[in-house]
Amino acid sequence: MAGRGAGPDFVEALARGLDVLACFDADHRTMSLTEVATAAGLARPTARRLLLTLEELGFVRTVGGSFQLTPKVLTLGMAYVGSLGLWDIAKPHLEALVARTGESSSMAQLDGSDIVYVARVSVPKLIALRVDIGTRFPAAQTSQGKVLLSALSPDDLAGVLAQPSRAGLPPYIGRTADQLRDELTEIRARGWALADEELAPGVRSVAAPVRDGTGTVRAAMNVTVHAAETSVDKLLHDHLPLLLRTAGDVSAEWALWQSRPHVEIEQRDETTA
Repeated sequence: MAGRGAGPDFVEALARGLDVLACFDADHRTMSLTEVATAAGLARPTARRLLLTLEELGFVRTVGGSFQLTPKVLTLGMAYVGSLGLWDIAKPHLEALVARTGESSSMAQLDGSDIVYVARVSVPKLIALRVDIGTRFPAAQTSQGKVLLSALSPDDLAGVLAQPSRAGLPPYIGRTADQLRDELTEIRARGWALADEELAPGVRSVAAPVRDGTGTVRAAMNVTVHAAETSVDKLLHDHLPLLLRTAGDVSAEWALWQSRPHVEIEQRDETTA
C-alpha cells in the first residue's frame, strides 16, 4: 500500500504507519507480524519497526506474540468528528429521533465512492450489518450515500463513481449506471433517498441531507429499519417526516455553530511585563 506518494513533501514512513493501522478490521482484530507485513505490502523488519513504534505510542499492543489495536486509535477519528462540531450538535437530535421512531439513526459523510459513519445512535435490532463510527459502505448502495452523491456536480459524480470502493463489500448489481444517475436526479429534486435491501438483505433505510452554513450538503442522516418489521410505506409515511425535520434542525444549528465569533487572545509575555 505504501510507495504511492509523488510529492516532494510526502513522508513515506508516516504513510506506512497509517497503512499498518488500516490492516486491522473486524475480521483481523489480532494479526501476526507476518500477516501485517503481507497486508501492508512491507518487509517484515519495516513492519516490525512500525508496530513497535505504534506500540510505544499506545496505538498497538502485543498479545501472545501478535498485535492488536488499542482504544487510543479512536482518538484519530474522533478528532475529525469533534473538529466538525457535528457530533455535539447532532447527538441530542439523533437521540430524540431514535426515541420517537424506535429505530437506529446515523450520520455519514462521503469519502471517495464510500460513506463513512461519523455519528450514530442505535437500538438493539437484528440488522444484517454491524455499524459503528468509522464504518465504511459503498455510497451507491445506501440511502445516505445516494443523498450525498446526488449533491455532486456531474463531473464530480463521474470522478467519485470511478473510484473503487474500499468497503470490501460486493457491488450492487440490481441497477445500471444510467439508472443510478436518473435516481440521483430524482433524489436531488425531492430531498431524500431510499435504499431498499440494496446494501444487505433485510436492511432498509431512508436518508436526508445535512447542510452547512453555506447550504452545501456536507453529511446525510438516516433512519434504518429491518425490512421484515417495517414496510417501505411505514418508513416513508411515519419516519421520513421526522427525519426531514431533524436533519433540518441539525443543519440550522450547525450553520449557527459555524458562524460563531472566534477571537484569538494574544498571550501576554510575563517576562516583559
